[in-house]
Amino acid sequence: MGDQIARAEEFENKAEKKLNSWGLFGSKYEDAADLFDKAANFFKLAKSWDKAGAIYVKLADCHIKLESKHEAAQAYVAAAHCYKKTNAKDAISCLEQAVNMFCDIGRLSMAARYYKEIAELYESEQNINQAIVFFEKAADMFLNEEVTTSANQCTQKVAQYAAELEQYQKAIEIYEEIAKQSLNKNLLKYGVKGHLLNAGICQLCKGDVVAITNALERYQDMDPTFSGTREYRLLADIAASIDEEDIAKFTDVVKEFDSMTPLDSWKTTLLLRVKEKLKAKELEEDDLT
Repeated sequence: MGDQIARAEEFENKAEKKLNSWGLFGSKYEDAADLFDKAANFFKLAKSWDKAGAIYVKLADCHIKLESKHEAAQAYVAAAHCYKKTNAKDAISCLEQAVNMFCDIGRLSMAARYYKEIAELYESEQNINQAIVFFEKAADMFLNEEVTTSANQCTQKVAQYAAELEQYQKAIEIYEEIAKQSLNKNLLKYGVKGHLLNAGICQLCKGDVVAITNALERYQDMDPTFSGTREYRLLADIAASIDEEDIAKFTDVVKEFDSMTPLDSWKTTLLLRVKEKLKAKELEEDDLT
């Protein structure tokens, strides 16, 4: 490993000397770029990630001087992938530089891909508000490029986190829109009941029984097969338990569904919120009597 770092530093020093030397404008940056690339590879082999990232940034700068925006963007991506192992903030900064360059040269699908990667980095850092911002940017760009599946993956992330932040209406609109789009595509039809279930759970979190009932009617109009599903029955039975303020019924309904189709942690978290509201209502009424 020490040998690899020594080789890396040797190439880095040669590159720096090349940059500081006299010579034809273009050729000195081309030569330095080649040397920086070699240096970065040896730093990667030595698992010296921060140093490799910094060298890729220098490589990007050489490509910018040569007006090779595509190569510069790729160098920033390589830098980001090194920084990802040690420093999410630097990785995000490099990916943002890459995205700007991909946008400049019209490589929008690449820009969308790296917006999504930025969102995932914010997600790993638990910075949910920023993750939402970049998942939305990625979704918009994927839609512009007609990459619908990737756009839907990103918008579902937005809906998931919006609901966690209690932005229920925003989540509802996204899930309903995805369900609507999926109805017309054979490969996506099977997922419609899941999207409507997610939208329905967000409706339940708002606690308005009339709105929930109206939503279920709309979902039946949207997809006539939905009323025959276990997902529909779950939503309808929970709505009834809320209307009747019956916690025992609520618990039984959820338990029965979960025994057949295990609920993921997101659904469980939101349904617990619904249950807590129901409990609070019951306690409030006990205090009044």
